[in-house]
Amino acid sequence: MSWLTEDLPGTGGHYKEQPEDFKVEEIPLYPCSGKGEHLYLWIEKEGISTHELLNQLKQGLRINAREIGYAGLKDARARTRQMISVPISAVDRVSGLQLRGARILLSQLHGNKLRLGHLAGNRFTIRLRNCVQNAEQRATVILQRLERQGVPNRFGEQRYGILGNSAVLGRLLLQHQYADFCRELIGDPQRIHNSDWQAAAEAYRQDDFLKCLQRLPQRMRDERRLIRTLVDGRGYQQAALSLPRNLLRLYLSAYQSQLFDQLLEQRLPNLYQLYDGDIAYKHDNGACFRVDSACEEQPRADRFEISPTAALFGFKVLRATGQPGALEEACLTEAKLTFDSWRLEKGLSMQGERRPLRVPLFQPAAKADSQTDIILSFSLPKGSYATSVLLELIK
Repeated sequence: MSWLTEDLPGTGGHYKEQPEDFKVEEIPLYPCSGKGEHLYLWIEKEGISTHELLNQLKQGLRINAREIGYAGLKDARARTRQMISVPISAVDRVSGLQLRGARILLSQLHGNKLRLGHLAGNRFTIRLRNCVQNAEQRATVILQRLERQGVPNRFGEQRYGILGNSAVLGRLLLQHQYADFCRELIGDPQRIHNSDWQAAAEAYRQDDFLKCLQRLPQRMRDERRLIRTLVDGRGYQQAALSLPRNLLRLYLSAYQSQLFDQLLEQRLPNLYQLYDGDIAYKHDNGACFRVDSACEEQPRADRFEISPTAALFGFKVLRATGQPGALEEACLTEAKLTFDSWRLEKGLSMQGERRPLRVPLFQPAAKADSQTDIILSFSLPKGSYATSVLLELIK
């Protein structure tokens, strides 16, 4: 892996050893109006995922899942604060609600349901443990560079799933390698720690699908559905495509992310540098445009008004030309894909979009908390990951 701050020594250290080591707080896109048909709940959670929280709210408030709104997903291995909206009809049941691993800090009325992406960004407070000497000084220098030049807009580790193979699954779907997809989904026994899941994966690799189904934990509903299809003799393709569409699209999205990260690596360390044919991103409104003259537009990039982008591939994505376009074409060729490869059946097609290669870093700070630990604080725009900052720091 390359770094934007390749020439600066890192801090070393570890993060997320305990949930309280990694604190995330949403930055709302707008304030609540104080009136309306939706109740916004400001919730702190720890040790549970956002999906687990939503399920508890659905059951505890006796409402439909479609009535609940949220702006983004938050990591289970962290202490997080986020806004959730529920219909005002549930207001009388909120006061008596008992949540596992979460608590409601504040409730306010607003006129519309909260939608995915309706947040300005996230504020992070992170403890790095067991760092090298002078870690505070090293971190400060790196953060200053990132504040000036931007943070590489890499995708976070959570994008790639518990076994880190979500992108592999997406690639196998695109290439219609359904037998390999099924094998990869059940997992490599050597990488699985749960004993029942490990036994199921071993049985799968011996083509004993019935034993695999018997050993798979009940909570692994999607994997059990796939194996049940194979037990019924309906074939690998039908088994793979029997999975929920949103899950399959998640795998395809993970592969989009992996290819984007590859393109980003090729542009390091000069993520601010524009080339003729680039598609540039406007940081004030998210609009994109083609760069006809890099010389004319570069001053805007130097002021961090705009940044070059790379493709999240899809059949309809706005294509770069010139040198940036050649890099993207080569990336697809190496993967044995084309833009039309993302035109899939049964609701799985991916149109694609552009993503900036860098994002701004706000209010960064580092402070020593002991001889070996430092506390980091900073904010990032929505859609970007704190791990991109941590990778530059820890190296």
